[in-house]
Amino acid sequence: MAPRGRSETLLVTTVTAGDRARRPDELIVEEPMTVQLDGTVVSTTMRTPGHDYELAVGFCFTDGLLADAPVLGVRYCANGSAVGSEFNVVTVETGGRAPAPRPRLGNTTSSCGLCGNDAIDELCDRLLPLPDTAPIPMEVLHAVPDHVAAAQGLFDATGAVHAAAAFTPTGEVLLTREDVGRHNAVDKVVGRLLLDGALPATGLGLFVSGRASFELVQKAWAAGFSTLVAVSAPTALAVHTARRAGLVLAGFVRADRLNVYSPERLAP
Repeated sequence: MAPRGRSETLLVTTVTAGDRARRPDELIVEEPMTVQLDGTVVSTTMRTPGHDYELAVGFCFTDGLLADAPVLGVRYCANGSAVGSEFNVVTVETGGRAPAPRPRLGNTTSSCGLCGNDAIDELCDRLLPLPDTAPIPMEVLHAVPDHVAAAQGLFDATGAVHAAAAFTPTGEVLLTREDVGRHNAVDKVVGRLLLDGALPATGLGLFVSGRASFELVQKAWAAGFSTLVAVSAPTALAVHTARRAGLVLAGFVRADRLNVYSPERLAP
């Protein structure tokens, strides 16, 4: 048995101008995945299957659970077979080098990764302001959504997933990941970069296909990205956090316009 596909075809009824028809429709798959760190459960999140190792590693990194400990291995299930857990349990292993993890209370949904002021303060207080880097040209930021769109195959097929992508100051898209959860897509990008030894992502930009919430800003900050580009709006807390981090935050990015929320004033 192999991991399930990321989409499933079902028969649906479409209504167009009063006419009804039965046709196949491709729907995104959403399943729970439990993340373990050195055998301890730290989260269960609803995600789109695929790039599960990256998601688990990225989550542990951006949540500060690794505390600079190296990832020595990643595998499905720690106490049995991958088939037995239906490929829905992933264990990140540091050989005990990471601090003893503290399990989260409750589950992580595909739309929200954390709650509570204490959790927010804890995530931000451990991070230092980002180093100064050369700004990414505005024309590059304008063009990023179109560049990433070419790699959004799951969205083209289902219309039901978010995308995250890492890109260079020249606009080259280094990698793109899709998931039903916005934060999951970002964690998959961060996890891939970590496994490739490419963190911190100093000077790089991070694209997200939805709104820029606090959590996405925090994950970009933790990974060392210099710029976060979103096609929708940020929240007020996201803007305050980006300014605290020294992260350039742009929203409503289109080919002909964008809003820059952080820093408060742009250089000439």
